[in-house]
Amino acid sequence: MKCGALRRRFRASRPWTMSRSRSAKARSTRLSGKTAPAKSTLMKVLSGVYPAGTYEGEIHYDGELRQFSTISDSEELGIIIIHQELALVPLLSIAENIFLGNEVAEKGVIHWPQTFARTQELLKKVGLNESPATLITDIGVGKQQLVEIAKALSKKVRLLILDEPTASLNENDSDALLKLLMEFRSQGMTSIIISHKLNEIKKVADQITILRDGGTVETLDCHKEDISEDRIINGMVGRAMEDRYPPREPKIGDTLLEVKNWNVYHQHHRDRQFLHDVSFKVRAGEVVGIAGLMGAGRTETAMSVFGKSWGHKITGEVTMHGRPVDVSTIPKAIKAGLAYVTEDRKQLGLVLINNIMHNTTLANLHAVASNGVIDERKERKVAAEYRSKLRIRSHSIYQETVNLSGGNQQKVVLSKWLFTNPEVLILDEPTRGIDIGAKYEIYTIINQLAAEGKGILMISSEMPELLGTCDRIYVMNEGRMVAELSKEEASQESIMRAIMRSGEKH
Repeated sequence: MKCGALRRRFRASRPWTMSRSRSAKARSTRLSGKTAPAKSTLMKVLSGVYPAGTYEGEIHYDGELRQFSTISDSEELGIIIIHQELALVPLLSIAENIFLGNEVAEKGVIHWPQTFARTQELLKKVGLNESPATLITDIGVGKQQLVEIAKALSKKVRLLILDEPTASLNENDSDALLKLLMEFRSQGMTSIIISHKLNEIKKVADQITILRDGGTVETLDCHKEDISEDRIINGMVGRAMEDRYPPREPKIGDTLLEVKNWNVYHQHHRDRQFLHDVSFKVRAGEVVGIAGLMGAGRTETAMSVFGKSWGHKITGEVTMHGRPVDVSTIPKAIKAGLAYVTEDRKQLGLVLINNIMHNTTLANLHAVASNGVIDERKERKVAAEYRSKLRIRSHSIYQETVNLSGGNQQKVVLSKWLFTNPEVLILDEPTRGIDIGAKYEIYTIINQLAAEGKGILMISSEMPELLGTCDRIYVMNEGRMVAELSKEEASQESIMRAIMRSGEKH
């Protein structure tokens, strides 16, 4: 693979969209060559995930030319990367995760008292008030991000690279993480943050480098001028965007999907009821949102309704067009007219080593098969149609999905489920980790599906996104539906008010 085409010297520093900020001792990185990498790919080059020799260009760190053949090479210099998909072992403790591969040991024997003591010190630095013995599976995503940062601090980090660190976090957890990065900056640590959340970039960045289609567009100095979000968007998409959400005139019909009195017990803690009498409905041509803080039960609701793929001891009723339907397995849920686009496209939505064609037809293979044998001609035709219809940017339908951008990966996941011809499409964080231009294209697809009479149930942690796309919004908190707001009633204030009031009751 070739990575390069950045004939620009960047001073490493605090947060980046790449955004960056200067610390006391500015470090510099320079890549040059014929082609330029995507943001996450570039970060993997800088951290040694992609070794020297697999790309063209140069890396300069502390004023010296560096070549990293392994991750250990970059870590020895204090360069640590935290990936979008957290690299933690769920059934190990916080302490075990922090020192995994970097154990505190004497003569090959782990020194547990010292491990737990050092873990306690690191957790205090990142503001996490948890026991070192707590299992990762028992803490939320926001706290898991802090564990990853504590793990980086244990390796004496000097340059911290974070790839979409707030993509899975609610606003409170995101603010806490950004404040922590700013505190690190004041202590002389450099950070690079990759993010598509422009308000966060503006809040913390000293410099913002914008990449588009694998190349550097420009670097903006936030201390020399007031950089607006519109200015950043213009660089990202190559044009001004008058409206971040495409306009639509909803034509709402009869009720398609209705869920009544849905009760679900926890997937792992099997004596704990997680969802309590959840009820909601989705009508034809309607985009319905579900808002709530992390852990409110939004994803668990979607997954439990879609083939009971999460939880146990599930009770309640699901109807389509007013008639009860069986959604006890995923094939039965698909047959009933449901489709679910997961929030985790890389782990649950795609087979990354497979190409676009195979992923597109994966949920509906019988439609491209004859007598139990896949007809490749039919499969090619279907994949080509969806590649064109959803404007998936790739060299062909044979390109492996692992090599696509986040936005194009998301379009492949949508293609897979649209090929099942659902009546109701459940979208769980459909624009997580993709750029503003790709988001707009996803919103346009949602509008088109609604115009065709399909019902859309959309889960999102970004309240502006829900407010900009939805006709009606349900609010969840602590496993309960606590409010239903029309488009006219919905605002960030009314959503948060509903959450706070319900918290007082329970």
